[in-house]
Amino acid sequence: MRVLAVLAVVVIPLAAGATALVPWRQWAGWATTVANGTVLALGILLAVDTAHHHAIVAAGGALRADALSSFMVVVIGAVALLTSWQAVRYLQGEVERGRSSRRHASLYIVLVQVFVSCMLLAVLAADLGVMWVAVEATTIATTFLVGHRRTDGALEASWKYVIICSVGIALAFLGTVLVYFAALHVGGHAVGGGHVVAGGRTAAQGVGVLDWTSLMAHAHQLDPGVMRLAMALIVLGYGTKVGLTPMHSWLPDAHSQAPAPVSALMSGVLLSVAFYAILRFKAIADGALGHDYTRVLLVVLGLGSLLVAASLLIAQRDYKRMLAYSSVEHMGLIALGAAAGSSLAIAAVLLHILGHALAKTVLFLTSGEIMQVEGTSEIARVSALVSRRPALGGIFGVGLVALLGLPPFSLFVSELTMVRAEVAVGLGWVAAVSLVLMAVVFAAMTAHGRHLLLGGASPTDRAAPSPRVVTIPLVAALVACAAIGVVAWPLQSLLHAAARVVAG
Repeated sequence: MRVLAVLAVVVIPLAAGATALVPWRQWAGWATTVANGTVLALGILLAVDTAHHHAIVAAGGALRADALSSFMVVVIGAVALLTSWQAVRYLQGEVERGRSSRRHASLYIVLVQVFVSCMLLAVLAADLGVMWVAVEATTIATTFLVGHRRTDGALEASWKYVIICSVGIALAFLGTVLVYFAALHVGGHAVGGGHVVAGGRTAAQGVGVLDWTSLMAHAHQLDPGVMRLAMALIVLGYGTKVGLTPMHSWLPDAHSQAPAPVSALMSGVLLSVAFYAILRFKAIADGALGHDYTRVLLVVLGLGSLLVAASLLIAQRDYKRMLAYSSVEHMGLIALGAAAGSSLAIAAVLLHILGHALAKTVLFLTSGEIMQVEGTSEIARVSALVSRRPALGGIFGVGLVALLGLPPFSLFVSELTMVRAEVAVGLGWVAAVSLVLMAVVFAAMTAHGRHLLLGGASPTDRAAPSPRVVTIPLVAALVACAAIGVVAWPLQSLLHAAARVVAG
């Protein structure tokens, strides 16, 4: 049963996407919502199981669910459920306004479900090569989703996205090849044991040379020189997909031009899935090189990302680009937490990934609604949302509070814990610099948020209330984010089990 659950997690989104091969109908959108809700439910079941028991292996060893990958399945499932729910109304509106044909709307559904399945495959793959293929496949699917609206800006953003991310994923491929090379030369034999045969698997045991558990077991035997170069390429390559400086420039364009549900998926989980790949390789590199080498790489990229985000948020004029640069900031914070590398730090990183996913998904989905009713994404042309559109303005405001790391939301807990962990391992100066830059981000986003939300409005300016089908899921996500920040016990054992997978 547990094995079937692992297989179902990858297959169900694809099967739901196949129902949308016919021209768009609302039932196809709701079918994908049910499918993604099922993925979330299965992810929770796997998380409960793997938090207290051994990993679950499926598909002849090709798929492997441990506490870390199960946690990521929960994050992906939660964001996919929220975005597919909101996409039904978004696509129906696009079709009714004549901005999209029914066939083009169906293509959107298919691509999104392929995108979700590829992310799930990436976190469940036992082989690091398969993980690379899955992450590359997300680039292909999201390129078409970024350009879904087919405007000049959307097409330019999609080209920029595919070119920069293809360079990054090529660097990650070279790094993966070097890890493969190092694994082949452990004592003259492949890591998996026995001699290498076709497909990179060993004849004696059938274990892949890039199998993560095998590489972890033999990490101390991997050549340090090869691993240093490999890890530099991997951090830079996958860091491009994460949106870390200096390869972040695709992110604000892609997130601002993509449909709001796609922006939510990309910011909420795609960036974190790419960082998941860095965590897997980091665990191997730490065994081969010690903690210091990867720590330096992550500190440099993390602080650079915070500096870029802080400087560009000050004069930001577009609220969707504001949210995109906020993603750069939060990925920088996650990189600094991972640089600390302790079990406490990794648990905080994972909690931050979940909190950021919920808050950013709510904000991007709400920004899509605001853009539909206001007709613009320029901050200067939108004001007094709380007075004119109380539901949307209230949700956006509370989402900003959550994203800025204020209590009671979980990002407050995760950010505070990451700072504690950084100080504990001798990175107090890094924590101090990050706090200064976070203060700049806080001030900039608060100023933009005040303009968007506050101000007076005459009774004639007030719009009809937003439908409950829009507001209820978004409010539920914010409540969940706050509940996780107040009551940690439902996730505590899972977070610590997942952290032990990486930090030992």
